[in-house]
Amino acid sequence: METSPTYLLTLQAQDRVGIVAGVSDFLAQRDGFILDSQQYADLETGRFFLRLEFTAAGPRFPETGAGGLSEEFRPRADALGLDWSLTDKSVRLRVMIAVSKGGHCLNDLLYRWSTGDLPIDIVGVIGNHESLRALTEWHGVPFHYLPVNNENRQSQEQQILALMSQTGADILVLARYMQVLSNELTQSLSGRCINIHHSFLPAFKGAQPYHRAHERGVKLIGATAHFVTADLDEGPIIEQAVEPVDHRATVDVMIRIGRHTEAAVLSKAVRAAAERRIFLNGKKSVVFR
Repeated sequence: METSPTYLLTLQAQDRVGIVAGVSDFLAQRDGFILDSQQYADLETGRFFLRLEFTAAGPRFPETGAGGLSEEFRPRADALGLDWSLTDKSVRLRVMIAVSKGGHCLNDLLYRWSTGDLPIDIVGVIGNHESLRALTEWHGVPFHYLPVNNENRQSQEQQILALMSQTGADILVLARYMQVLSNELTQSLSGRCINIHHSFLPAFKGAQPYHRAHERGVKLIGATAHFVTADLDEGPIIEQAVEPVDHRATVDVMIRIGRHTEAAVLSKAVRAAAERRIFLNGKKSVVFR
């Protein structure tokens, strides 16, 4: 039995009376059936956020797909002052991944993607080292070796942007990519670049953070996934998790727990992006579950 496509409407706006009513009325007039709806009104900033899934439920529903629906919705959206997107839910997020030498986050993303667990299309992997070429190509994904140093950083970052444009990548995921992006690149990828790092920042910056955390007897190990901004490791947070440790944990055990946590947190953040559940809200983010 053929099922009707599911569509996804996401929007944010300056909060006002009538937004939900206006959207619901638009769908009702076209026999649109709402399958799932989540909304949030931020009383501090006065912003309103909505994520809504719907499908056809009658003869008045347009046969023109997401493009035709968007054209019909545009006057209503303009009247309500909406910043919005309307897509077919089956359209998958196209993801470019950047890596250095550590493979735990890349391996997790590739595995989840290859088994169908993660609803994305991985269009390529960029590495500033060759270490993860074999893993990448084993999964049938193109690997792009782009070494970087202080002399070629600008041209290397231009190559990253060119690859994203050529492949139609929607976002860049830094899966333990151990390079600081320039302000120019972070601005070009504003809201389109996700990073992962351990939770020891800012207390244990730099080399060997697990060794120094072990020396201090840290009792929690965690990870943070966030959008990349010009403020290093301080962009809007998407996902976080922690795991407890005690005095028995060696440095190696702490590193193992940390890597597992980083991989899990990053995959959750990428899934939220793929399902269009993330909304930027100033220095914070709204993430619908």
